Amino acid sequence: MAETTTNSSFVMHGARTAIAGGMQHISRQVTSIESAIDENQGYAFDLAKTLIESVCKTILNERSVAYSTSDDLPKLFKTVINNLPLLPKNVSDEAKVRKSLAQTIGGLHSAVQGICELRNACGFASHGGDENQPALESVQALLAAESADAIVGFLFRVHRSEGKASANVRIEYEDNETFNAHVDEIHQMVQIFDNEYRPSEVLFRVDTVAYETYLSGFEPEPEVVP
Repeated sequence: MAETTTNSSFVMHGARTAIAGGMQHISRQVTSIESAIDENQGYAFDLAKTLIESVCKTILNERSVAYSTSDDLPKLFKTVINNLPLLPKNVSDEAKVRKSLAQTIGGLHSAVQGICELRNACGFASHGGDENQPALESVQALLAAESADAIVGFLFRVHRSEGKASANVRIEYEDNETFNAHVDEIHQMVQIFDNEYRPSEVLFRVDTVAYETYLSGFEPEPEVVP
């Protein structure tokens, strides 16, 4: 399929890389965002959110990861991040690299949240052209579009860099018993009805990125040699 062209001065390079790599279904969204920067800034906020959402769902579908149709974009993004091989095998044990990457991912999550809030406050479709909505200019729309482009480009490249087989190249909960014991020691057991769960395992299953961040900064006490 030939790549769709645009007459806009703004080009979404990351998203167009995804299109060239097989995600042709987002091509109309991409060209519409590029045009909206000059023609309808409010629409750009709507489309920036929709584009990230489309790519997140595509990645989860291709990796056979379940998600709910009611999941909002921040939750979808978090699910994608938790199921991507963010680090290659040769640096998977580098604590400093893992911590720095986790902090950067946190910044992307904040950007996703910001795009959602801008869309709710300033989006054209969400307000139906309401005259009372905040009137932002191309520079603000460009910020949302460029942020969406960077996020989409990053997610696509990581998703396709090592293929589906690498989806499971992640740290394992059972390999970090010293850290798990530390977490369990300083936090109470999680009780749901009559069942109790280890805090460390709850953290790992619910928010793997946070688990990895705390793990990377964990320094076990040295063993005392008699």
